[in-house]
Amino acid sequence: MLLQNTLLFRIAVFPMLFLTALPCFSSQRLEPVYGEESGFRVVTLVEGLEHPWGLAFLPDGRIMVTERPGRLRLIKDGKLDPTPVSGLPEIIASGQGGLLDIALHPDYAQNGWLYFSYVAFGTGGMGTRVARARLDGMQLKELEVLFRQNIGSMSGRHFGSRLLFDRAGFLYITVGDRGDQRRAQRLSDHAGSVIRLHDDGRVPLDNPFVNQADAVPEIFSFGHRNPQGMALHPRTGEVWVHEHGPQGGDELNLLRAGQNYGWPVITYGVEYGIGTQIGEGTHKPGMVQPNYYWVPSIAPSGMSFYNGDRFPQWRGSLFIGSLKFRLLTRLEFTGGEVVKEERLLRGTLGRIRDVRTGPDGLLYLLTDESNGRLVRLEPNS
Repeated sequence: MLLQNTLLFRIAVFPMLFLTALPCFSSQRLEPVYGEESGFRVVTLVEGLEHPWGLAFLPDGRIMVTERPGRLRLIKDGKLDPTPVSGLPEIIASGQGGLLDIALHPDYAQNGWLYFSYVAFGTGGMGTRVARARLDGMQLKELEVLFRQNIGSMSGRHFGSRLLFDRAGFLYITVGDRGDQRRAQRLSDHAGSVIRLHDDGRVPLDNPFVNQADAVPEIFSFGHRNPQGMALHPRTGEVWVHEHGPQGGDELNLLRAGQNYGWPVITYGVEYGIGTQIGEGTHKPGMVQPNYYWVPSIAPSGMSFYNGDRFPQWRGSLFIGSLKFRLLTRLEFTGGEVVKEERLLRGTLGRIRDVRTGPDGLLYLLTDESNGRLVRLEPNS
């Protein structure tokens, strides 16, 4: 049964600091350019999705899509099955929370495990959870909960919730600060962190805080505000993550073990409405500078590196959906640094919630609307 409950609040206080060694690069932002769109067309595959959030491609050609109110849908041959998949756990659809991301195990064809994140009640209130199950027809079976956020709250904000497997088979989970800034600097709290687990939920013994008494061992990195995009670099295998800033200060980061990404001690954003400084400024020793940041905020959600053959001119680019400006951002890299930001589809689709590269080498986008769409970008020639 779905429970509807939206209670929003914000607590702005200053956190504790943790100092660690940092990767070396300087943060940057560029003046975006608006791209020509004559080289591709937008094809709508499915309409009628209610606030879709994440998608995954099954080996048999079907597409799985999550709807935030708590439904898992299947799309086959461009048609949406009218019956949702059954067998989901109890999900809380509240504010920004509900049924969120979905990912397939790297060996899905052999083991059939699919993973999904969602919001449920636990200690202290609502929190992010991750479960896995196997799809049998139109039903999930053998469901196992692998991760439970240790401290919940009644806020309906900042659940994070992207899922990603790296090349070694580790599962990464993003968790937002839940609208309470100070939590992102507490290693005893899952909020505001990226989690790293084995595929069965066990904690890797080489996680950076496994042997630290005041830390929860699942944390891989911390100091994040609300990370809603994560992608694996197709050449290096590195994990990249982006996160929402406040008013300004959205960030793109290269993920490194044990690093403190600064929120809310350092940020390129300011307080909503009044524009006052948050924390101590934009830099602090022991805290990571973003690889790239946005001022004003684009409200990023979902992202994918492109490495297909259908758009050779885009190979190596990172595509990110924008909720605020309702467009698709393309970042071009040279030597690991962003050298160009191109903005596409301005005013065409609405709020872009997810971006994925399909097995066919085409780009797939979800729009976050009450009548959301799954669309595909195809070359004109």
